[in-house]
Amino acid sequence: MKNGLIALVVLGLLLAGFASANADTVKIGLMGPMTGPWASEGQEMKQVLDLLASDLNAKGGVLGKKVEVIVDDDAGDPRTAALAAQRLATQGIVAVIGTYGSSVTEATQNIYSEFKIIQIANGSTAIRLTEKGLKSFFRTCPRDDEQGRVAVQTMVKLGFKNVAVLHDNTTYARGLADEAKALLEGQGIKVVFFDALTPGERDYTAILTKLKGANPDVVFFTGYYPEAGLLLRQKKEMNWNVPFIGGDATNNPDLVKIAGKDAAQGFYFLSAPLPKDLPSPEAKALLDEFIKKYGNAPNSIYAVLAGDGFRVIAAAIEATQSTNPDKLADYLYKELKDFPGLIGKISFNEKGDRVGEVYRVYQVDAEGNFILQP
Repeated sequence: MKNGLIALVVLGLLLAGFASANADTVKIGLMGPMTGPWASEGQEMKQVLDLLASDLNAKGGVLGKKVEVIVDDDAGDPRTAALAAQRLATQGIVAVIGTYGSSVTEATQNIYSEFKIIQIANGSTAIRLTEKGLKSFFRTCPRDDEQGRVAVQTMVKLGFKNVAVLHDNTTYARGLADEAKALLEGQGIKVVFFDALTPGERDYTAILTKLKGANPDVVFFTGYYPEAGLLLRQKKEMNWNVPFIGGDATNNPDLVKIAGKDAAQGFYFLSAPLPKDLPSPEAKALLDEFIKKYGNAPNSIYAVLAGDGFRVIAAAIEATQSTNPDKLADYLYKELKDFPGLIGKISFNEKGDRVGEVYRVYQVDAEGNFILQP
């Protein structure tokens, strides 16, 4: 009975794929955190893709058909994401853009791979995601080994000798923490603290007290912006003035809202260039259109990276004149070179990783602005 049920599911998916090939639209999925603690990320991802799809359709779409964006909510949760991926896989999508969190993406990779659906992640930087040999998986964001290298370079440049590393045990945060610890110790820098907090809690004074007892020169926090904001606020309430550096998942304006401007001031974080700092004409055109449509510039670089994923899959469909997943994957691996992406040129290596350096260092100023560091 079980094998019969699986066969029926597979047949249904194959029929859905056949129907999509003959449909009036080319369907591209978007999986992101539309609700939950990272909802601001997911909402901007949707806004960017809606805008890009509208522009593309105004120019005739792809293969003479309109592009339709099919959205599903992963809520920033691996179990919810697996269900979202299963739903999207039955809707005749050619490819899916997303998602933001590495552990959330990891819960969906095999689902999309089994049904040969191209997946292009936009914020999932964990190293192991592209070490699995999945030929349908790509990402427009960089990897944590590059991020770890830039983080350690920054700490060396700033003269820190004793570093505390704090993570949250998620795929992304633990991977980045492990990478940074190894690189720090390789540089002869002492790691005086290495431990995890539990994400989603409201009081981090206990772990902040442990951190303070380790007497670090700096704390490198590799988790996400909701927890980072609370840590900054609560360490200020403790009158502990040690500097904090965050990984790229702390890059969100909500960090300042949670921490307060005074507590956030001086906080360093790593990120791909923020939307306001993007130099390319493609990015400037998108920002102008985004402001015109939504009344403000996009806050999140991960929304822009989702846009890069949409643009490269659209380019692959047009270049191959096909929605065949094998042809699309081959094109992205072998033929897409120096594509004019929104945050810079895009090419993919044999693992599906974006080629080239992307990370920059930012610091929060007294007004809560994110300032690119020289």
